[in-house]
Amino acid sequence: FYRLLDDLEDMFHLKADDKRLQLIFEREPSVSQYLYTDEVKVRQVLINLLNNALKFTVEGGITVRVNAKITAQADLNQQQSLIEFEIEDTGHGIAPVELDDLFKAFVQTSTGKQSQEGTGLGLPISRKFVQLMGGDVVVTSEVGQGTTFKFDIQCQLSEASNIKKPAHEKRVIALAPNQPRYRILIVDDKWSSRQLLIKLLNPLGFELKEAENGQEAVDLWNEWQPHLIWMDMRMPVMDGYEAIQQIKGHTKGQATAIVALTASVLEEERAVVLDAGCDDFLRKPFKEGDIFDLMHKHIGVNYVYEDSGETAESEGDEETQLENLKSEIIQLSGDLPAKLQEAIETADLQAVLPIIEVVGETNKPLANALAKLVNGFRFDILQEVFED
Repeated sequence: FYRLLDDLEDMFHLKADDKRLQLIFEREPSVSQYLYTDEVKVRQVLINLLNNALKFTVEGGITVRVNAKITAQADLNQQQSLIEFEIEDTGHGIAPVELDDLFKAFVQTSTGKQSQEGTGLGLPISRKFVQLMGGDVVVTSEVGQGTTFKFDIQCQLSEASNIKKPAHEKRVIALAPNQPRYRILIVDDKWSSRQLLIKLLNPLGFELKEAENGQEAVDLWNEWQPHLIWMDMRMPVMDGYEAIQQIKGHTKGQATAIVALTASVLEEERAVVLDAGCDDFLRKPFKEGDIFDLMHKHIGVNYVYEDSGETAESEGDEETQLENLKSEIIQLSGDLPAKLQEAIETADLQAVLPIIEVVGETNKPLANALAKLVNGFRFDILQEVFED
């Protein structure tokens, strides 16, 4: 649950900065880190309410407060918790006469109509989701002062051991050597959304370009031929659906991977997007690992990962590790030990990885151990292996 809140804070931080607004997340110590609840619905309700708060706030800021109350005191697996959310903004506010219509489908307040954004469905859907999770939404507002939305959901407490961890939790720190200079096109009408991907991908050395709408995307694709396009689906001038159809309508467009980015929580949206010609689908807010995994899947990008605690135990007994590596390397055939030593002594990443691949043909465990040290830039340990 903490990670979900942190992801949302990261997602909206750039949008708030762009409007020179403060964004504050406050989480009380009473809030459990691990919960049984509907993650997708909780995320979507918070996204809808934060989007509204940012849309109608021009100065001041938005504060998100999260609190919890234990509502049952059975054993841990049966403990119930009431999670309370409060989203307060310093925006335009809502007139009392309009509060009753706030949760009616396709009905917008006068302020909402002036913004010329949205359909009036966000709040009704949010309220229905909250009700499905055992709570309700209430709103208080004062014109010219701001608005506060409060809602609560019923949850069951969990433990860290019950959480399924992703296969790869290591952070990507670099691109693996001997790869093409990948060209990535980022298409989104929101500057802050484009910046999220640019800040993530630019430090790794990808060649990046950005477009604000589908027409710009088609023009850039035609002249630049990116390997992959991150495509927002709802944009002015030309939306993502039409842009995808134009690109995929060309023979050369089949060589470009296109991944749709959408904030929709509806599973039916996935089928619609894929039918439009997308190669894959990613729901906002996304996690860093999802971005990297999809680029590996569709265009073959390989990465160097940050060394994690998985190697802590073996590194704790470094002397034993060195002796094991020495004994294994000595048994390698031909000139492999000499080639390996030369590449390691010069800390030549591009030279050492192909040699490790050859080692793996006859000794897979040794190759894996060497690759883990190399990818963690632990040439200090490797160089000790060859010292007398």
